[in-house]
Amino acid sequence: MPPTDRIRDHAGQGATTVAAHRARRRLRADRARQLADLIRHQLLAGTFPDGVLPHETTLAGDYRASRNTVREALDLLRAEGLVDRLPGVGTVVVGQKYPHGLDRLMGLAETLREHGRVTNEVRTLGPVPAPAPVADRLRVPPGADVLYFERLRRLDGVPLSLDLTYLPLDIGTELLGSDLENTDVFRLLEATTGSRLGHAEITLEAVNADAHSAAVLETPRGAALLMLERLTHLSDGRPVDLEFIRFRGDRITMSGLLHRSL
Repeated sequence: MPPTDRIRDHAGQGATTVAAHRARRRLRADRARQLADLIRHQLLAGTFPDGVLPHETTLAGDYRASRNTVREALDLLRAEGLVDRLPGVGTVVVGQKYPHGLDRLMGLAETLREHGRVTNEVRTLGPVPAPAPVADRLRVPPGADVLYFERLRRLDGVPLSLDLTYLPLDIGTELLGSDLENTDVFRLLEATTGSRLGHAEITLEAVNADAHSAAVLETPRGAALLMLERLTHLSDGRPVDLEFIRFRGDRITMSGLLHRSL
């Protein structure tokens, strides 16, 4: 075989070896993500009540994974702030996410009442001219005043969400003297209007924390937030509460029960 052909053949074998190595690394990374998802579910479900995960060897056996895959999966969970490794102890749970249901119309304090006390720091409160999209969704005249307020919501003193809320002024004015620091707006709306809330339209998406949100929520700028946009109606169909809620992604998990209809 001519020298040039031998060089090409050797180079081809080297390229094949590199490609195979990269493929193995990608496969292990895929398996690590899959394993991290399974362990994360167990963490959030409270499967480890003592707060200590099984040894890596045990996890590898339980999930039929290699030790390297287990380590990579735990590294992913460590980066999320859910677990950490303590010398002489092992991998321990250090973070907690709180459940927020998407199949019931409830305020945050009602939703998390079993997990602690929700308090609200009212940062902004007052009438503002309704931006066109707000006026349209609340069915008020364009440019009409609405009540706008911003609240930082904490669970047992820990920042959880930043809520931006718009209410029709006739209803919002009635809330000005209410205890907005310790009471869910949903309860206040029902007490003020004398009507039950009926339904809400929601949109859930991921957004990055801007400088203001990051500072208020005490999270790094650019960190992942869960953004819940919710338009709530009274039982007669009137829209009364438009909210843009930014949850810390490392402290909340959304869940619901869905039924298939044909």
